[in-house]
Amino acid sequence: MFTQIQAITSTAIFPIASTDWQQVHANFAEAERNWLRHNRFQGKPGQNCLLPDARGNIGKVLTVYDASEGTRWALASLPDLLPEGNYHLECDWNPQERADAAVGWGLGCYKFNAFRQTETRPSPVLYTGIDTGRSEAFISAITLVRDLVNQPANHMMPQQLAAATERLADEYAATFQQLVGDDLLQHNYPAIHAVGRTSHHAPRLLELEWGNPDHPTLTLVGKGVCFDTGGLDIKPSQFMRLMKKDMGGAAHVLGLAKLIMHLQLPVRLRVLIPAVDNAIGGDAFRPGDILATRAGKQVEVDNTDAEGRLILCDALCVAAEQQPGLIVDFATLTGAARVALGTEVPVFFSNNKFLKEKLQVASEEIQELIWNLPLHKPYFEQLKSQCADFTNSGGSYGGAITAALFLNEFVPENIPWAHFDVMAWNTRSRPGRPVGGEAMGLFAVYAYFETVYLNHT
Repeated sequence: MFTQIQAITSTAIFPIASTDWQQVHANFAEAERNWLRHNRFQGKPGQNCLLPDARGNIGKVLTVYDASEGTRWALASLPDLLPEGNYHLECDWNPQERADAAVGWGLGCYKFNAFRQTETRPSPVLYTGIDTGRSEAFISAITLVRDLVNQPANHMMPQQLAAATERLADEYAATFQQLVGDDLLQHNYPAIHAVGRTSHHAPRLLELEWGNPDHPTLTLVGKGVCFDTGGLDIKPSQFMRLMKKDMGGAAHVLGLAKLIMHLQLPVRLRVLIPAVDNAIGGDAFRPGDILATRAGKQVEVDNTDAEGRLILCDALCVAAEQQPGLIVDFATLTGAARVALGTEVPVFFSNNKFLKEKLQVASEEIQELIWNLPLHKPYFEQLKSQCADFTNSGGSYGGAITAALFLNEFVPENIPWAHFDVMAWNTRSRPGRPVGGEAMGLFAVYAYFETVYLNHT
């Protein structure tokens, strides 16, 4: 994927901002301009062209990118295009721009081929002119998220998600433990148990801990619904088709944990994943049931397809018991968030003004869009119940907000908390971002972590 030494036979890659194309084009030799014209190359973002040398080999590679998006995806289409060989960058990019582009190059190499026979071919190798260790850490973390989400449900039930968490813990000398099945009841996680009890795949609470106890405490919580039928409020088949991705929140926090541990961020990290299969069976929880939670609050089930918030409420409650300095959760929680901002922009909520503003700033600086929606507390009226503390689902409007307000009931106001409602799936293919499982918000969230925890030390 990368080399730290430029090969003698290396071919130059010229990345060109689309706004600079006319100026750059004028400096090409006449033969090169003719070749570009014959190939209908117009210098538009996303276009690539291989220019031959005098012997008919690849003399140089041109790729045009949209400068307004930064350089992260500028090279991402090339690994699929270029033949085996060594390549290097010819441009005036600074080290950060080269590091960003290296991430896109690496993610452009991504394929999920675990369940099909494919012909493997050697990948092109890039010399960036910088140490790519940090870029490779991001590539590895995002690859982990994608691989976990892309796994079919029959290969990624709660026990396999537990095994993946344990492997990650072993890789970085972290500790791992889990509660399984009826042990959840004995240790007071009734909501997690209620959602997952009817499946042959026992519900679990997974926990990973890492880092120096003297460092600031950070807790990540991820929704791990390994498949979501919708329960007795069963989903229509077209909406159930992608529900292997409903453990995308768990995949996100594991990818973020991998990044934190690999780059040795000075935090005391705790990861909590409630892992269930929301199946249909004789012991499934029902609409109208009233469920106990770890916090002692009673929840009336308005809809069994609003199960993610039920398992998260127990996990958020135990997360708060240690009074960490920050709690961040990720969940594929609501279709309403997708209606509001589409499939590619993660929605986030926060109970802390400083945290909300700094996350938005980090998003802009790192050039990964995330967007804040308000915890508009008057909407909690939609969760009122006649016979319990509240219901698990509100009315027809503001569904992402009412879901966040439900979770907010289980996080004390004195603990800064951010909740990310993500798609975890690319519905269209773009360079470096194929259709399938995707990490969303990780660049922005990790950038925020570094501003806080590296400055802290």
